[in-house]
Parts: sequence; C-alpha cells; structure tokens
Amino acid sequence: MKRLLNSTVAVLLLSGAAAYANDSVLAEIAKPEQWAIQTGNYANHRYSELDQINRENVGDLRVAWTFSTGVLRGHEGSPLVIGDVMYVHTPFPNNIFALDLANDGKILWRYEPQQDPEVIAVMCCDTVYRGVAYADGLIISHQADTTLVALDAKTGEVKWQVKTGDPAIGETNTATVLPVKDKVIVGVSGGEYGVRGRVTAYSLADGKELWKAYSTGPDAEMLVDPEKTTHLGKPIGADSSLKTWEGDQWKIGGGTTWGWYSYDPELNLIYYGTGNPSTWNPSQRPGDNRWSMTIMARDADTGMAKWFYQMTPHDEWDFDGVNEMILTDQEIDGQPRKLLTHFDRNGLGYTLDRETGELLVAEKYDPAVNWTTGVDMDPNSETYGRPQVVAEYSTAQNGEDENTTGVCPAALGSKDQQPAAYSPKTQTFYVPTNHVCMDYEPFRVAYTAGQPYVGATLSMYPAPNSHGGMGNFIAWDNVEGKIKWSLPEQFSVWSGALATAGDVVFYGTLEGFLKAVDAETGEELYKFKTPSGIIGNVMTYEHAGKQYVGILSGVGGWAGIGLAAGLTNPNEGLGAVGGYAALSDYTELGGQLTVFELPGEASAAAEPAAEPAPAEGGTSG
Repeated sequence: MKRLLNSTVAVLLLSGAAAYANDSVLAEIAKPEQWAIQTGNYANHRYSELDQINRENVGDLRVAWTFSTGVLRGHEGSPLVIGDVMYVHTPFPNNIFALDLANDGKILWRYEPQQDPEVIAVMCCDTVYRGVAYADGLIISHQADTTLVALDAKTGEVKWQVKTGDPAIGETNTATVLPVKDKVIVGVSGGEYGVRGRVTAYSLADGKELWKAYSTGPDAEMLVDPEKTTHLGKPIGADSSLKTWEGDQWKIGGGTTWGWYSYDPELNLIYYGTGNPSTWNPSQRPGDNRWSMTIMARDADTGMAKWFYQMTPHDEWDFDGVNEMILTDQEIDGQPRKLLTHFDRNGLGYTLDRETGELLVAEKYDPAVNWTTGVDMDPNSETYGRPQVVAEYSTAQNGEDENTTGVCPAALGSKDQQPAAYSPKTQTFYVPTNHVCMDYEPFRVAYTAGQPYVGATLSMYPAPNSHGGMGNFIAWDNVEGKIKWSLPEQFSVWSGALATAGDVVFYGTLEGFLKAVDAETGEELYKFKTPSGIIGNVMTYEHAGKQYVGILSGVGGWAGIGLAAGLTNPNEGLGAVGGYAALSDYTELGGQLTVFELPGEASAAAEPAAEPAPAEGGTSG
C-alpha cells in the first residue's frame, strides 16, 4: 500500500544549506516570521510554519491595513517581508515600494522604472508581474521590457541592470526570478510571438551572463549531453530537438519559460517547465516539437540538463508546461523518494522522481479532461509516458480551418500559473483550478518578428455538466493521484494558495473574495470581499509578535483580460473574453494590498477563539 512519509519542517528540503545555495536566501527563508521568496521556499511549498492564525480563530480575521498600488491591471505574485520591511510590486510599469512595518507602513523608498509603453502591445495575456526576489541585500526585479535590475534593499538604489531580451521581436517578462547561490535564474515570455524559449543565469554580483540554455535547437545551445541527459531513463541522443521539427521551425518554436522555478540544494538541480510550441496551428510544425512542453532538471552551476520529461508532445491545444514544480520527500511503496509534483495545463497531475526523472504518477486532476484517456504508464510500451489522444478532440487530426469543439480543458488549462500549496502536516496539495472547455480552430499563419504568431481562433466556456462553476479549489494526493476534496467556484480560481501550520489554507477568487478553509476537510471558515478580483498569491508573516495574512487584489490576467484591457469581442484575449464576460457583474479594476489580522494585541491574538466561527464569519461586501 502506498503511503506518505511524515515529513518534518518543510525547510528540511533546503538543509545542507550554506554549502549549496545562496546563504542570504536560505537564511531569510528559514525565518518563519518572514516571507522571503515568492514560492515560500526553494521547494515551492507555499507553506508557513506560523500557527497563531488557526482553524479555531480564523473566522475572527479582520482587516488590519491596506495599501493602494496606484495601478489598475492584473496583480499577480505577492509582497515579500524581510525584517521590518515589506516589498510590494505592481504590474506594468513594475513599480516597487518598500514599506516600513514598524512605522505604519511608511514608504521608505519607491522605484518607478521608465519603460516604453509599446511593450504592452506585445504582452500576451495582460501586463501582470509575479513579483520581486531578495538575495544578498538586493531586491531583484525583472521588468516587462526584460530589464533585469538589482536594487539596494535598504535604499532602492540601482546597483546594476542588464537587458535580457528584445521586446521588438516579442520578448517580454511576466515571471519572478530565482536567486540560487551566486546566480539569478531568469526566463522569457513570448511564445505567441514565435520567441525561442530559454533560461539564463546572471551573476548576482554584477549582472554578467554566466550560462544560457535554450528549450529547442542544437545540443550545444540547449546545454544537453546526448549520452547523459535522459528522458524517461534513456539518453536523449544527438540532435534530439532538431529531429522533431520541420526545417528551421525550431528557431521560432516557442518553449518559453515564464513560469515558476524550484531548486534542490542537495542535488544542486533547478526545475522548471517549458511552454507551448509556436505556432498554435499544429499542422505547421509536424513532429514532437522537443523540448517544448517539458519538465527540465538542470545543474545550477553549469546549466547542463540532467533529465527531461515531455508531457504533451506535438501540443495541439496551447497547454503550456510552465506551472510550478513542487518538491517533497515522501514514501512510495515503503521506500523514501525525492519527488517532484506538477499540475500541468493539460489537466494531468504528474509525480516524478526528481533525482532520476522517473515517471511515477500521471492522473487527471479535473474529471472533465477529455482530450486524452490518460498516459501510457507501461515502461515496455513504445508510447510509454505519452498521453493517449482522443481523435475527436485532436486539432491536428481534424486539420486546419476545422473547428474542433468541446475540448476540455481550454487553452488556459485545468490550472494556469496560479501556484498550488503543499502542507507537510497534511501531506496534501491544495490546487486552484480552472473548469473551462473550448472550441479551437487552427489556421495557417506567417511569421513576422514582433507580430502575433498564434494561428488559431478560440472560444471558451464553462465545462458542461460540470461538478462546479468555472473553477474548483481541490485537495490532491500526489502519490495516489486522487482528489481528496473539491470546492466549486463560480469562476476559475486564479490566485495562488497558502497552507499554514494553523491547519488553514487560504486562496482568493476572481470576484475578489479571500477565503480560508480547513486543511483537512475543505470546510469554509472565513471569507472577505476585497475591492477587486484576486489573481495574486496569498502570503503570511509575523511582525511584533503578531501574525498577518496579505493578498494583492486587482483583477486581470488571462481570465480577467476583458476587464483589464477593456476588451469586448468574445474571441479576443485569445478566447478568454467571452468565457469570462460575466465577471464584470461582480468586480471592477483596482490595485490594492489588503492585510488581515486577528483582533487584539499579539499575546491575545495567539489565544484560540472560544468557539469555532461560523462559515460566513467576517464576510464583508
């Protein structure tokens, strides 16, 4: 019988610490009163050891203070807290504020970069930004125009900056960066413009480029060893990417890297996923299109790839593979394993051995998924590890200029970049999901640098006969590959989750509610309506002995692009405008940080409530 191993403090994944990873990052992550990295820790757990706010008293939460960002587009990511200072970011123009928590949130400094607004036109799905990073006394920001800048954390002074891409050919940025050892790891957006994906390591000291690894192309440029880099346990062989593209299509082949990154200090491996191949018309790029749609494990020092796993060969639906990789140490069949869990856009939840790349679990985490019957898990099969495609929903088999209807999930996936959380107490993953289907009609498109290179018309709508609305918030067992419980939501859950030692899990909704649920049962314990829809990630910190919970609200992102950009044509926003048209009945644009607390002083707040609060306790608006 498969069972999970009781884990200890989540940061044990990061121990062995100073010798392997950036000392300053590890030191700050190890302080539970802080929120020192966007992902909670290097393992992407989004878990806090703080338990002052717990399942018994969370119903008493109230607003402690708020902060307006002054920007009205989609607010993704979360603030960081280092010591007495909170660092708040905005979407384009990527302003940054340093707030003094010991002095009523006084603005210590602000950074307001001057970017060419023309970059907005080549940002695929809103002007979102997933947050700054901290390392070595620096706040590191990767701006929409691909300017990577390091600021003095105390003063906001620019220490160095470097351009990592070229918006003129569609290269932009929406993702955070990952500081590892003496490097900062950076990706690129722009798959819908024919951008060739890559990951680059820059020096934390001065911004110098140290290594660059492309997602597609020649072996040397991808930083692979044909005999040592493996896919499902076998060497990938020479020219593994080039052999799966027609002609030079790989040069404009996508595989961009705009998602989340994780890191195992003991293995010294960085993990991330690559995005969709370009164009969205599969007929224009026959072959598996390696290594788009791939989980990659790379050496942090050299960038050399240890193993790959391609989830959706020859992608026909825009199922980007960039979602987060969550690292855990658990038991399978009584044996301890170093695991990696990934909830892909394609609707499948994967569990792999993160040391070897062995595929252990691949199961649907949304029952509505219909484009595949599942993944071939027989190691002796010729199609081992490949999803079995249902012909009815194959846009490639149906062909160009044919409308393939009823594909589930839609292109925005059963989950987009909104990160899940993992609790070592419950050994459960908490996953914000979309419950949306689509019609998909590919057409022939020509490539022009800096112009959209999509090649498909989409329309999106709620999954028919669904077990929820357009979204669900689920609890997932990554070893059994099963949903433990599921909470339906009217719209997609587009915020990042937070799990805590107080046995509470937090998430936000597109209507603007912050919700708190019981980590074991999913029972709703609290909700509060913030001024705008939530696509940000919930975070928590402690200051002066009191725990706080913070969330950025500001509707937008792909799901909210109609509101954010003022679009009305149902097929605009790559098909999302029509699907989320009703969202305008529930929320409006805004940009605000809302911070919550328990009533009373720190010592009193730590006492549990006499009785559990009612499910709707604290509801406002």
